[in-house]
Amino acid sequence: MSTYQTVNPATGQSLASFPSLADAEAEGVLARSAEAYASWRKTAVKDRSAALKRAAELHRERAEELAGLLTLEVGKPLAEARGEVALVASIYEYYADHAEEFLDDEQLAIAGPGRAIVRTEPIGLIVGVMPWNFPYYQVARFAAPNLALGNTVIVKHSRNCPQSALAIEATLRDAGVPQGVYTNAFVTSGQIAAMVADPRVRGVSLTGSEKAGSAVAEVAGRHMKKFVLELGGSDPFIVLADADLDKAVADAVDGRLYNGGQACTASKRFIVENPVYEEFASRFAAAMKAVRPGDPTAPGTRLGPLASRAAAQELSEIVKEAIAEGARALTGDVQGPEGAFFPPTLLSGVRPGMRAYSEELFGPVAVVHRASSAAEAVEIANDSPYGLAASVYTSDEAAAREIAEQLEAGMVWVNSISRSAPDLPFGGVKLSGVGRELARFGINEFANKKLVRIPRPTSTTATPTVRG
Repeated sequence: MSTYQTVNPATGQSLASFPSLADAEAEGVLARSAEAYASWRKTAVKDRSAALKRAAELHRERAEELAGLLTLEVGKPLAEARGEVALVASIYEYYADHAEEFLDDEQLAIAGPGRAIVRTEPIGLIVGVMPWNFPYYQVARFAAPNLALGNTVIVKHSRNCPQSALAIEATLRDAGVPQGVYTNAFVTSGQIAAMVADPRVRGVSLTGSEKAGSAVAEVAGRHMKKFVLELGGSDPFIVLADADLDKAVADAVDGRLYNGGQACTASKRFIVENPVYEEFASRFAAAMKAVRPGDPTAPGTRLGPLASRAAAQELSEIVKEAIAEGARALTGDVQGPEGAFFPPTLLSGVRPGMRAYSEELFGPVAVVHRASSAAEAVEIANDSPYGLAASVYTSDEAAAREIAEQLEAGMVWVNSISRSAPDLPFGGVKLSGVGRELARFGINEFANKKLVRIPRPTSTTATPTVRG
């Protein structure tokens, strides 16, 4: 039987194992969640919001415990783990505070007589397939708006963070979210496909690879189910000649190394205008070289291990292949990773046709490109199958806005790396996915926007009755 397993990536030690559900157990999860929807959708919005508000409070109260699980299961440095828990609390709180506003009836301005309103209503049971790189954040981004809306959710988490998955379910249950409204399910990919096909399920949200996204979208499309996909990213970081290089270099290191470089929105391709290319590349390489991977539980550790030894080995193969094909490592150990630890690496001379040019580098490996002009920088940035987030560094706001309009991306940041907040919509284009999460947009993805048309009554004049 397949299992969900905690393996400490810093040590390689297997710490806990949980069996996948049998088919009969998976059916029970579906039945209970479908049954819970009947009552949860009728629960007053203020009561659903109260549970989410309490979930936010519990995340803050249990911050150290929850953060410790992230460090244990995926190697996230403690400071970053605490930051993820804090962000998650803010997401639950955001939807608790804004649910009534977001779900209020919308009056339409119409030409005909009477009134027309659009109601925002839940649609039913939604399945979420979640990744390992942000175990709490990715779930909150999916679950919070749907719970506020009145949908019920079943979550299949990644196999390498089962204790984090169980902690989410326990926290929501303690917050007052009823049994069956939020359910963690240790299920297989085959069982997820069966769930998506089941008529009791009305939608699916997946965060992961484009391969997994395509598989889920195929099943959802065949059965006429709504889907949201947040997939990979190979985010460009454009530096124009007039940029503040001190800030650009500091942000470049943060943007590439945050979460070990294992973030879809991490800055990955650094595209620098020619007049400042040499200085930027030299300073960036020196700053990357100064960061050493270390124990994620130790105070001050900036870069921990990757989530697994397999992930480190795969990244190493892409780097070695690029160097063999003519790329140059400005910094980084190209001899291979030490277990799951991978040194910050900066490549130059990466050309089209190399895997390092077109594939998402999920780890602390950056690629720097030279651009002769802002126009060429945009051309290089758009020469990617992905379109998630992008950053533009320049002192000219008008130029930044013009570049932002030309970039094929779902999110563009000016003089900043990509950052997540509850009130900012999140999502991409091209192979980076379909749909949006967070802000008002997140609560509308799995909602029925129901029109209610109320014509003006026709006035009638009663005919007098003659009584003889």
